[in-house]
Amino acid sequence: MKIPYILLTNGGGIDEDERSRRLTSQLGFNITPSNLLQAHTILKSHSHTYADKSILVLGGKGDVVRKVAEKYGFKKVYTTLDVKAWDPHVWPFHDLTQKELASTKPVDFSREPISAIFVFHDPRNWALDIQVMTDVLLSQGIIGGPYIHSSTETSKGKPPVKVVFCNPDLQWRSEFERPRLGQGAFRVAFQAVFKALSGEEYPYVQYGKPTKATYDFAAEVLRQRMKEMHGGPADHETNFYMIGDNPESDIAGANAAGWASVLVRTGVYDPTNGAPTHTPTHVAEHVEEAVTWAIRRELARLRGHRRPQ
Repeated sequence: MKIPYILLTNGGGIDEDERSRRLTSQLGFNITPSNLLQAHTILKSHSHTYADKSILVLGGKGDVVRKVAEKYGFKKVYTTLDVKAWDPHVWPFHDLTQKELASTKPVDFSREPISAIFVFHDPRNWALDIQVMTDVLLSQGIIGGPYIHSSTETSKGKPPVKVVFCNPDLQWRSEFERPRLGQGAFRVAFQAVFKALSGEEYPYVQYGKPTKATYDFAAEVLRQRMKEMHGGPADHETNFYMIGDNPESDIAGANAAGWASVLVRTGVYDPTNGAPTHTPTHVAEHVEEAVTWAIRRELARLRGHRRPQ
């Protein structure tokens, strides 16, 4: 029995090939890029729109997310470190290290309008990134240009700069005793600063669990995997199962998408703190138990659809 599956994560910051290699090493089981959807994998669907336009990418170390974006099909990709190297006065409270400087591309941003900002991964320098983001958005793409104090105002019919965040998590679990601030917290901080400057929050697109767009994207990938495995679409209704440890992202997103949801007790969820904030279809002790439950449930459903002999 061949069952398509993917690993759906709000993580990112590296390309899918590299993360697949790391997971294969950690799990002792072959994980391919087709089995993996990171928070920013969905941005591949934007590459045709912005392939020849200048974009700003945020997050990760050095220029790693630039390389990821280029692999996705974006051709003119810049980072806030590029902006800092172009004019050190953009943010005078940080000096580029030699390693950071080596990762930059020379460009004159006064002549290179930015069409979109994609926050691929958790930013490393919030102050620099928020400063550059506000510069781009308030000047409608030209860093150092005159400010236009409205996100809906346009100059000569030019559309506003698009902003996309890939991970809504306010916090995430690390090796530290308490959760750490995530990309969702960066978005809140950016919006607070932008609103203080302009009087309004900036419109944005949000991806990542538990957003509907991410679950719809994951469902389409799973359908494609099903076709590849079986030589065509399934001849029966396809049910989707989400197995995860985070009620706020895994369970909430699956429930909203109409998927069956299985909450495991081996991660973020702590039953000693009470019932989960979003009720799952089923609760399991660990992933193996969750997968077994899902398979048995589907087999029972399929038997029920068969005509009696």
